Amino acid sequence: MAEFKEISPDAPVGAKLLNWVDNRFPASKLYNEHVGEYYAPKNFNFWYVFGSLALLILVIQIVTGIFLTMNYKPDAALAFGSVEYIMRDVPWGWLIRYMHSTGASAFFIVVYLHMFRGLMYGSYRKPRELIWIFGCAIFLALMAEAFMGYLLPWGQMSYWGAQVIVNLFSAIPFIGPDLALLIRGDFVVGDATLNRFFAFHVIAVPLVLLGLVVAHLIALHEVGSNNPDGVEIKAHKDAKGNPLDGIPFHPYYTVHDVFAVSVFLMIFTAVIFFAPEAGGYFLEYNNFIPADSLKTPLHIAPVWYFTPFYSMLRAITGEMMYALVACVAAAAAFTVLKGRVAALLKGAIALAALLLIAAMMVTDAKFWGVVAMGGAVVILFFLPWLDNSEVKSIRYRPDWHKYLYAIFVINFIVLGYLGIKPPSPVNERVSQIGTLFYFGFFLLMPWWSRLGTFKPVPDRVTFAAH
Repeated sequence: MAEFKEISPDAPVGAKLLNWVDNRFPASKLYNEHVGEYYAPKNFNFWYVFGSLALLILVIQIVTGIFLTMNYKPDAALAFGSVEYIMRDVPWGWLIRYMHSTGASAFFIVVYLHMFRGLMYGSYRKPRELIWIFGCAIFLALMAEAFMGYLLPWGQMSYWGAQVIVNLFSAIPFIGPDLALLIRGDFVVGDATLNRFFAFHVIAVPLVLLGLVVAHLIALHEVGSNNPDGVEIKAHKDAKGNPLDGIPFHPYYTVHDVFAVSVFLMIFTAVIFFAPEAGGYFLEYNNFIPADSLKTPLHIAPVWYFTPFYSMLRAITGEMMYALVACVAAAAAFTVLKGRVAALLKGAIALAALLLIAAMMVTDAKFWGVVAMGGAVVILFFLPWLDNSEVKSIRYRPDWHKYLYAIFVINFIVLGYLGIKPPSPVNERVSQIGTLFYFGFFLLMPWWSRLGTFKPVPDRVTFAAH
C-alpha cells in the first residue's frame, strides 16, 4: 500500500482537496504524464490539429445523441414521426438534430484529413504501427456507427440505402443469405432491423469506439508523437531527460488547439444555421420523405463519406473481372520470374494465384465488389508494412512522390463524386480506372516507395519560431 502524501495544514482548500484525491486516485500523475509533462515535437503545423478536433466532435456526437434518444422512437411506425417531432416541437430539437447530422459529416472530414496527415508524414512507421492500427479500427467503427445511424430517421434514403447495403452481404458464398437475414432480423428491412441498428448505434458501437480512442491515445503517449520531419525527438535529451526538440503539450499545444477549435466551431455553426443539408450532401432531400417499401427512389446512393467505397463496389462488373484476373496473373508471373524468393515460395505463389483466378472466374462479380469495398478499408491496416521508403516524411522523399500522393487524393475525391452520381458507361469506366489506381497505390507501394533520390534527413527537427 502506497504511503499517503502529507500537506501543510495552512494549504488552500483546493490544494488539500487535490492531495486527498491524489492519495486515492492518480489524478495529478495522469495529468502530468498525458498533458502537463508530455513533450511533443516543437515543429507541429496545422495538420496536427485534426486529432483534437476529432475528439471534440466525438463529444458533440455523444452529447447530442443522448438528447436525441430522449424523444426518438425506434419503431418503424413511429421513427419518422418522432424525428419530425424533434425538429418541430421539441425546444431546440432542430438545433440538436442538425448538430448531430452535421457532426457526422464533420467527423469524417476531420478523420480523413487526420489520416492523410499520417500518410504524408509517415506516422504509421515504426514505432507507431499500433497507433495506426488503432486509428484504422476507429475509422472502421466510425463507418459502422454512421451506417447504423443513417437508418434511424427512417426516410426513403435511410430505408433503401440500408436495403442495398445489407443485401450486399447475401453475395458472400455459402453464408451470405443467412448473414443478411441475421443483420436484418427479418426477410426485409423493417422494425427488427431498426431496433437492432438503434441498439448498436446507441450502445454497442460507441463503447467500442471509446475503447479504441483510449487505446489510440495511450499508444500515442507511450511512443510519442511523430512530426513533419519524421525525426525521433527522444534521441536528444537535456540533463533532466526531457527532449531538446520537444515542448510540454500544455500550455503550448492546448492554446494551439483552442485556436483550431475556435475556427472549427465558427465553420461548424455557420453550416448548422445556414446550410445544414449542405445542398443534399449532408442530409439528402429524399430522407425527408417517409420510408416507403413500395416506392423505390430513382437513384439510391449512400451519404457522401461512403461514396468512394460505394463507387469501388459498383466498379466491379463482369467486364472488370477480366482486368482483375489479368492483374493477378501478371503479378504472379512477375513474382515467379523476377522475384528474389525461394523456389518453394514461388510455387506456393503460383498455386495461390491459380486458385484465386479460378475463384474469380466462377464467383459472381457482385461478391468481388463487396470484397473490393471492404478491402479498400482493410488494406489501410497493412500500410506500416507496405511502405519501404528510406524516410518517413514526404518532405524528404523524391518530389514525384508528392505528385503521386496528390493524384491519390484527387482519385479518392473523384471516386466519391462518382459514387453519388447515377450509373453511366463513362462513370463506370472512370470508377474502374480509379479503383485500380487506389489498390495499385497500396499494393505496389513496396516497390515504388523505394524508388528515387531521397533527401538527407536532419538529426534534429527543423523549426522556425513565429
